[in-house]
Amino acid sequence: MMRTAVLWVPDWPVVAALAVAGLDAHVPAAVLGARSGGGTGAGHSVVAVSAVARAQGVRRGMRRRQAQERCPEVVLLPADDARDAREFEPVALAAETVVAGLEVARPGLLLLPADGAARYHGSELALARALVGAVAERTGYESQVGVADGLLAAVLAAREDAVVPAGGSPAFLADRPVGELVHATCDPGGVAAVREAAGLWWRLGLRTLGDLARLPGPSVQARFGDQGAWAQRLARGEDLRPPARRRVEADLAVAEELDPPALRVDVATFAARRLATELYDLLAARGLACGRLRITARTAAGGDLGGDDLGGDLDDGGAVLERVWRTDDGAAGGMSAARITDRVRWQLEGWLTAASARRPGSGRGSGPGTAADPVVAPIVYLALAAEDVVPATTHQPGLWGADAGEDARARRALGRVQGLLGGHAVLSVELQGGRGPRDRVRLVPFGTEGGAGRDPGLPWPGALPSPAPAGLPDEPVPARVLDAAGRDVVVDARLAMSGEPAVVRDAATVAGVTGWAGPWPLAERWWSAGGGARRVYLQAVLDDGRALLLAQSGGAWQVEAFYD
Repeated sequence: MMRTAVLWVPDWPVVAALAVAGLDAHVPAAVLGARSGGGTGAGHSVVAVSAVARAQGVRRGMRRRQAQERCPEVVLLPADDARDAREFEPVALAAETVVAGLEVARPGLLLLPADGAARYHGSELALARALVGAVAERTGYESQVGVADGLLAAVLAAREDAVVPAGGSPAFLADRPVGELVHATCDPGGVAAVREAAGLWWRLGLRTLGDLARLPGPSVQARFGDQGAWAQRLARGEDLRPPARRRVEADLAVAEELDPPALRVDVATFAARRLATELYDLLAARGLACGRLRITARTAAGGDLGGDDLGGDLDDGGAVLERVWRTDDGAAGGMSAARITDRVRWQLEGWLTAASARRPGSGRGSGPGTAADPVVAPIVYLALAAEDVVPATTHQPGLWGADAGEDARARRALGRVQGLLGGHAVLSVELQGGRGPRDRVRLVPFGTEGGAGRDPGLPWPGALPSPAPAGLPDEPVPARVLDAAGRDVVVDARLAMSGEPAVVRDAATVAGVTGWAGPWPLAERWWSAGGGARRVYLQAVLDDGRALLLAQSGGAWQVEAFYD
């Protein structure tokens, strides 16, 4: 088995966010929001914490207010996958001065073949020291290195800054919780699936990686499919594939000459999206998924993007740039065209942004545009190649229902729209705790993880009875509620009604009331300086077939919601 070295920069999302914001590393900081790019909104949970904030009690999963209660001076920064990948490029350049042929598993985590490099440096411990020293000297970041047999053992060893002896990975992993499999996930989109599977195994009594490793392999494959087989191999200290290179078949590589050359990220990404779709179609036509994605670019003459460390100079004076990203291939259902595009876009930002294209050794203290920065040359050629192809996970969809594929196609379409317009341009509705109909829903960016809103499972005294309204107008619609004599119906402070509702009139329609229920009072935040909110709700069924939720506040009625 080939030995694998892993270089890990702890708390990388926070480190990258602090660097972009120009803040000192000793500032307590946390990153908010699900890792889908495009920032975060109020109420999102903490997804990464700096060591300084962690020492003051801030933890992952906390809500914004909880984090600020634990550490009032904590700086809250938005999550951004593109930023994390862009800022990680100098770390990869620094590591490549020590070991050739590295892979980016995800921003903050590098995989390297350790056998030859360890012999060159004298030992695996010396290799780890050389990697840590190169990253610290050329970028100023602190990192940790682990060496072991197998991907999972090497990742966990890096988190402990340890070297696991050859053959010792099964024992190193045996007593660890089964949930630590999540650390070997390369695609953020597969984290939820791995956590869900780990929760199932925990409930079935498989509490440790050793418990999972001892099960018969065919039984795990039959019961849990490819994901179970993937997890068991990692739990046994094995690897799906070593971090080594092999020649790629020509029909699984796509390329394009960029004319005119691309100097901006959005221009290069437009071409990358076409190539990603073409490569995905090639893989899908063959029923394959790729284990590695190789991204190659060639620059025009007259500048470089760090090409001294990435590739040889060309005859025309340009440079070849190359980076390999590891994917979760069949275990996560393969790489979609959108996921391929995301990785190419992140890498292009790392190459085309002057801050991350800085020559190793120039130091992060010199700002963009100084003499220490290289001249950024435009990209004239871009190529994508699928490596380590394996059979894609097979799945027989149902004839109807959510399993028929409509849900997956809709999600892909929304993901493409979100990629074009930004993270907050596509919103989905999430239920949360509350009393009024508008309090019980909130809009969140599509694809983000929920859990940061008010808990709907808690008791909410004074909440409206079931069923909940089916829809809400953009803004409450002014209306009048009249009794049989045409007088306005008024509810006083003792909930006494001046008359029975007989007609509901709004700006567009007049309809008779065939049935009604209520009123229900709602008084919130009465202790506040402004007196809080005081409303009275009334349900009414109209003779035109509509069913409305009406609210009276300050003596005036308005349509708050409607029922099916």
